[in-house]
Amino acid sequence: MNQPSSPLPDHPEAHLLIVDDDERIRSLLRRFLVRSGYFVTAARDAAQARRLLAGLEFDLIVLDVMMPGEDGLELTRALRKQGDTPILLLTARGDTDDRITGLESGADDYLAKPFEPRELLLRIAAILRRMPSVTSQGPKFLSLGPLRYDGAKGELWQGDTPVRLTGTEQALMRRLAQTPREAVDRPTLIEELGRDPDEAGENSERAIDVQITRLRRKIEPDPREPRYLQTVRGAGYMLVPD
Repeated sequence: MNQPSSPLPDHPEAHLLIVDDDERIRSLLRRFLVRSGYFVTAARDAAQARRLLAGLEFDLIVLDVMMPGEDGLELTRALRKQGDTPILLLTARGDTDDRITGLESGADDYLAKPFEPRELLLRIAAILRRMPSVTSQGPKFLSLGPLRYDGAKGELWQGDTPVRLTGTEQALMRRLAQTPREAVDRPTLIEELGRDPDEAGENSERAIDVQITRLRRKIEPDPREPRYLQTVRGAGYMLVPD
């Protein structure tokens, strides 16, 4: 992995957890990301990652898929049941089906090996940019049946109970809530998630569809017949509050 000089990250105090069973790759990633301005902790497998996560807070997890024992997909699914720390999956298998499987497991992004170090930095920065609470330009509160979306804080609530959203789901909700009852096209949503819309192809659009499906499972009484997050044929997706 070539290691070109890189600008300081947008989030210089971000603490990353690298999980990879290959000692060489783990060491290279750690040194590169430290030189790029991040705090980095490394784990050799899912078990060590779990021990670290039990005692430390991380801003993002960079997780290898192909690991012995509990693999990256299994760990991602388990972590999604406990929290919403962003997860970037790394894998030597980069075809579309693998990407979709990774996103369906709860990952925020998916990067195929081998990759350019600068692309890794751009993906990490894009994910971290989604996380801070951003004041919404749309209505402050939206009602979605028994749910309430706080646009100012980017939070979804069911009564007094918060509904956990991943960083990607937060970014989608924030953008859709800015223009309720107006369709937002896929290129706009891709750009909102930190991708270049000029380079967005079929894989990027399918990735958006997967994220929308995951979001519907959290806000729709029946995700197969969406009431609040609707598909507008030829135009994109639209949030329709009560």
